[in-house]
Amino acid sequence: MKLGSLKEGGRDGTLVVVSRDLGIAVKAAGIAPTLQAALDDWSNAAPRLNALSDALNGGTAEGTFPLDMVQLAAPLPRAYEFVDGSAYLPHVERVRKARGAEVPASFYTDPLMYQATSAGFLGPRDAVVVPSEDYGIDLEAEVVVVTDDVPMAATPEQAAAHIQLVGLVNDVSLRGLIPGELAKGFGFLQSKPRSALSPVLVTPDELGANWQGEKLHLPMRTWLNGAWFGEAECGVDMQFSFAELVAHAAKTRPLTAGTIVGSGTIANQDTSKGASCLAEQRTVETLRDGKPSTPFLKFGDTLRIDVTDPQGASIFGAIEQRIAPLKR
Repeated sequence: MKLGSLKEGGRDGTLVVVSRDLGIAVKAAGIAPTLQAALDDWSNAAPRLNALSDALNGGTAEGTFPLDMVQLAAPLPRAYEFVDGSAYLPHVERVRKARGAEVPASFYTDPLMYQATSAGFLGPRDAVVVPSEDYGIDLEAEVVVVTDDVPMAATPEQAAAHIQLVGLVNDVSLRGLIPGELAKGFGFLQSKPRSALSPVLVTPDELGANWQGEKLHLPMRTWLNGAWFGEAECGVDMQFSFAELVAHAAKTRPLTAGTIVGSGTIANQDTSKGASCLAEQRTVETLRDGKPSTPFLKFGDTLRIDVTDPQGASIFGAIEQRIAPLKR
């Protein structure tokens, strides 16, 4: 099934079940008012939401309406937790190589992860508002999963059973602020504004054979200002599965239902497939030409992030955003 949230009913939106073709939807208020409420009671809510999804896709659901992506908030407008990994090591290897540094051996056995911004997510058509272009505005096209309650010290095998939804995120980064923050030795803060989630999140079974080993096996397609930018394969070169990432996050603490876990920017060893963030492209250019030539995003630029099935149909709906200045 596919789940989204309308921009109504308060900060957490109104939960809707969305048709497989993303054409129509139906409110799920009789089951759960919000997606977070559904996740809090997932074992009871999920079967009822699945039944509503079956009725919607079978043409028998009542109260359906055409889906307008502009009216959608993020499926989880705010989450208790968002932890983002860096599971695609080709990106890490290239960045380190560009500055003459080795990749520590531990990176291949112990996932990189940080505590990301979860207090609010942008809707799939909301503008990315930034105070200054000088901050080095970048997109990061990633896959995310959403869990139910995960017990502390869950193994990867146990964690896999707690992955309930899959989606996309544009994890916005301000590259000009990152070096100064990391130099303090205490992680990201100002360099990580709010990110945007895909229009819908889907249950793993909706992905069929494209979800194997707790990885999504489809290309991540990105466009900048209408021009193709990349289509890196999500299932290739992912060092750690989502089960391993969830287990890593839960090593010393339980995860609350509604926790979002990110893959990190999709990147492959094969650079001919383009990139999923500007920093990656700029690193490739630096290694090839001695300096980067692709600029960071400017006000008025547009981006599109999407994953389609083998027949070309969008699975999660596309994230389509414009970069906009902060109005003071």
